[in-house]
Amino acid sequence: MRKLAIGAVVSGALALSALAVPAAQAATPDLVFADVVVNNGKTIVVGTTNAVTVPVTYTLTRPADLTIDYENNAAGVLLYRGSLATFENELESDASPACTTTATTDTTVTESCSDTLVIDPSYGDLFEAADATTWKVGGFYGQAASDLDDSDDKVSFEYGFAAWGNKGTAKIQRAAKVTANASPELVKKGRTITVTGKLTRANWETGSYSGYVSQKATLQFRAKGSETYSTVKTVTSSTGGYLKSTVTASKDGYYRYVFAGTATTAAAKATGDYIDVQ
Repeated sequence: MRKLAIGAVVSGALALSALAVPAAQAATPDLVFADVVVNNGKTIVVGTTNAVTVPVTYTLTRPADLTIDYENNAAGVLLYRGSLATFENELESDASPACTTTATTDTTVTESCSDTLVIDPSYGDLFEAADATTWKVGGFYGQAASDLDDSDDKVSFEYGFAAWGNKGTAKIQRAAKVTANASPELVKKGRTITVTGKLTRANWETGSYSGYVSQKATLQFRAKGSETYSTVKTVTSSTGGYLKSTVTASKDGYYRYVFAGTATTAAAKATGDYIDVQ
């Protein structure tokens, strides 16, 4: 899946026509994108259904005689995997940014801009495991013009597109979930408690959460009346992402599993499950 980074400029049939154009038919200006910050520098964590709103800020310097109206032309920031010439996947805003002029010269205008990227996994913005990685950040400019008056037996379409890469990076991770169930919940002191759970993570290919196998999770305990959890032991998730461990009942309190996360998957904590020790 690949999207053309000109979505704010052309749509529908024009976008399909643009895909068939081997090279830009209209000149594109030189723009300078700088100081790009995506999601306030934090990792972007995405599940399987909820859209994630990602703030973006940057500085744009454009020619003084160029007006960007976001109707016939547009400029903005995009995230991409792969090369700038051939995206493996690409994300961009569908709205126009809010820009404020901060400096001008005889030939240029510099603006401070803020925008929002909406990443919707249910729409297919993320569609394979390889999307859980560090993305490159780039800037783009696109323009389109058309003459659909065929009274003279002629119609025309003109397009221009340019992209500037390596303006920063943004990390995207799969969301994770972990559960915990301690039993029996009413137990005599000194008896064995079994704590089961399951570690899963977002699978963008299926649109569901799948078991995360062979991963370390820590079993933690918080005594009744305390606000602090302490680590009891470390367990490894089995087939299906299942977790299981046993402990000796000593006092009332809560047991939970905690997953620290990996390079591709975000951290997760289970809700504590209460044990009443008699």
